Amino acid sequence: MNHIGTRTIETERLILRKSRREDAQAMFDNWASDDKVTRFMTWQTYRSVEEAVWRIDYMLGEYAKDNYYDWFIELKETGQPIGSISAVHFIDNIRLAHIGYCIGNKWWGQGIMPEALGAVIKFFFEEVGVNRVEACHDVNNPNSGRVMAKCGMKYEGTLRQSGWNNQGINDRAFYGLLREEYFDSKD
Repeated sequence: MNHIGTRTIETERLILRKSRREDAQAMFDNWASDDKVTRFMTWQTYRSVEEAVWRIDYMLGEYAKDNYYDWFIELKETGQPIGSISAVHFIDNIRLAHIGYCIGNKWWGQGIMPEALGAVIKFFFEEVGVNRVEACHDVNNPNSGRVMAKCGMKYEGTLRQSGWNNQGINDRAFYGLLREEYFDSKD
């Protein structure tokens, strides 16, 4: 793989970019403090903006690493971050990137997350050189699976009681896309 770190990615409506300390209030207001958003997350709902500051400070330190990929999703129309998307896990020897994401509920159902995920998938295959992109979701959150499917990811199976989130132990549905499938779809 050609690890190059978090780079700015632009789409029609979005700018995927590194977080900035001044984003803390928007992060808190737009997604991190919302129980609807964090319902299926592995991290707790933020109760103060200081938690957002802590997370951003952590991200700012990690950006120096070439194998760290974590973006805020900024809506061009407003200039405000409305969610995040990241590679939460890598397995370098098989060139696998596991992606996780969330977005404020005010922006659900508008095609924003498929636009962001599609851009990150493109980045990982075309820039970083991964062989496989995968993601998973709690089976009780099928909308997340629809995002993956819209981006060309294929449902590969459900692992029973294989995950944990704010709902407790859960079954996770896995989706994946291989490098050859990605490039074949471009022909």
